[in-house]
Amino acid sequence: MLRAATLGMLLYGLHDVVVGAADLIGAGTLEWWANAWRMLAGAMLLFAAVLVRVSMPGGLALAVAALLGLQSISLHNDAHFYGRLDLMVLPQTLRAVFAATLVALAYFGWGVVGGGGEPGRNQERPETDSLPDQDAP
Repeated sequence: MLRAATLGMLLYGLHDVVVGAADLIGAGTLEWWANAWRMLAGAMLLFAAVLVRVSMPGGLALAVAALLGLQSISLHNDAHFYGRLDLMVLPQTLRAVFAATLVALAYFGWGVVGGGGEPGRNQERPETDSLPDQDAP
């Protein structure tokens, strides 16, 4: 599950970086700051995907922040492309479901990799009474 979440985040982030750069350099259908925001949020998701894959604390939170950033800029972009609210509902809903699926896969996959617990919790604790006595001669 963690591998699928990482791959999905990598592809989603890479897609937004490439499309934002292509629009910034080529077509120019959106404002420059909207493309920069899209590329920055996509790059943040790429970095977060790597952190999620290695089970780094805070990686999942960074991924959620990047996904929310991509969702917010896509609301702006879809208003330019579609122009009507009724046409924006389905693409935005599908994007939100996809993002929630990626986060759920990462969360539950992280628990499987880390020993079945919640992310960030260490399940294995050393036994203190089995350590050698350091004060003994």
